[in-house]
Amino acid sequence: MERITISIDAELAAAFDKLVAKRGYANRSEAVRDLVRAALAAEEAREAQDGHCVANLSYVFNHHERDLAERLTALQHAHHDLPVATMHAHLDHDHCMESIILRGATAAVRAFADALIAERGVRHGLLNLVSVEMSGDDHPHGHAAHGSSAMHLHLRPKT
Repeated sequence: MERITISIDAELAAAFDKLVAKRGYANRSEAVRDLVRAALAAEEAREAQDGHCVANLSYVFNHHERDLAERLTALQHAHHDLPVATMHAHLDHDHCMESIILRGATAAVRAFADALIAERGVRHGLLNLVSVEMSGDDHPHGHAAHGSSAMHLHLRPKT
């Protein structure tokens, strides 16, 4: 473990201490480590065009918008290899929020997210992308019937 010393003004330190307490960190170092990891992951995700990722695409939309629900469903079906799961929540009489877990090539996930967010009637779209290393593996798991093995995918976050 390396030790890093930083200097910040008293007002920023006080605000940071409130954040540390609010989020339940044991100390400032744990909080700083999480912030650094998040910043590095965000930078890598922002720059990544190659490789694979897992992602969460969240957006709010007005379900009264003409044919929007059908357009969103059609877009997901057209890219059926990317969505893993979708959660839908009703916010009020007009608005819904959806969250789609995605998995695939980073460029394809970004293109899908951009196309969905650009649909007329979609509001507040946000993509949270995590770069992963993918590996196919054939090995037994303790929960497999009779200790059998099966080819399956492992997704390991890069940061």
